[in-house]
Amino acid sequence: MPHKTFFAFILPSLIAMVLFIALPIVSVVVQSLHVEHPRLMVEVENCQPFGGCTKEMQVDSAALAQLQAEQPMGRFNGFGTYLNRGHLAVNEIGAILSSNSGFGDVVSRIYNLPFYKALAFTLVFCFVVTPLAMGLGFAIALAVNALPKVTKGPVIFFSLLPMIITPLVGSLILYWMIQANGIIGATLQNIFNDPTLSLRASPVLTWASLLFYGVWTNAPFSFVVFYAGLQTVPGDTLESAMIDGASRWERIRYVIIPHLAPLATFVALVQLMDNFRVFEPIVGFSAEANATSLSWMIFNDLSGDAQLFGSAGATSVLTILGVIILLTPVLIRTWREFNHKVV
Repeated sequence: MPHKTFFAFILPSLIAMVLFIALPIVSVVVQSLHVEHPRLMVEVENCQPFGGCTKEMQVDSAALAQLQAEQPMGRFNGFGTYLNRGHLAVNEIGAILSSNSGFGDVVSRIYNLPFYKALAFTLVFCFVVTPLAMGLGFAIALAVNALPKVTKGPVIFFSLLPMIITPLVGSLILYWMIQANGIIGATLQNIFNDPTLSLRASPVLTWASLLFYGVWTNAPFSFVVFYAGLQTVPGDTLESAMIDGASRWERIRYVIIPHLAPLATFVALVQLMDNFRVFEPIVGFSAEANATSLSWMIFNDLSGDAQLFGSAGATSVLTILGVIILLTPVLIRTWREFNHKVV
């Protein structure tokens, strides 16, 4: 394709990416370097007709409005927001490393810092949910591919239900199911003969519930991609393997899996990006007491009366950097495989 034709072909996408991705990211980076103006307090005197006069401190709205008009983005703070206790906590980590009672104490105290607590759950969610969802999706695809044509349609429909349901609605449904009077919660209480058992009673059980939800909602995407890939597996290759005496497992291992390897890389890239931005299940499960994520930190900064745009911007930038770091090994491997095939 000539360069001019190619450029004209991708120009609409480039314009959309610049307007809706590149420029917002630049604005977020700039906002992260600023903090909100401090509330200027002024002493005022309130006098009542029969109660005398009292003095109290109030926010000087006029002075604050003037500051906001002069500096709409807030006061320039440089990288101060990135380094404060709510984010990378450089000073706090230095104090922990210089004075501690052992490795366990270091890990515990760093985990109690807001950013690292959210980062820990985010990473666990990514590295547990992604492989389990891919494995479950691949197993479902193999099972559905072996079904008779009459039953494939209904089975595919029910397999896709978790992906069709809105994430927040799906998390609320599962949240109600694990309650003490829900079907899952009540069943577990009967099995373990413990009427006080609750999946929300501890961080471990809360994390387990969130991870289960993540696998349940991510598996359908893997299933769809792998099922489509199974339709492209060469039939003559499978027949040759069967003639040579290969078992079903050997055909899967030596024929199907190598054929679907590029699709697996694609699925891993997409699901790692999605899982790193985990947010809906935490809100739906009301799990912020035991589990938070980087996306939830951004939401928390922007949902209060005092919206912390600088803090939310810094967390957003750190989230973007985290996604880039997370995907770099997969992208490097894909690039090397591509160059190997070209050669």
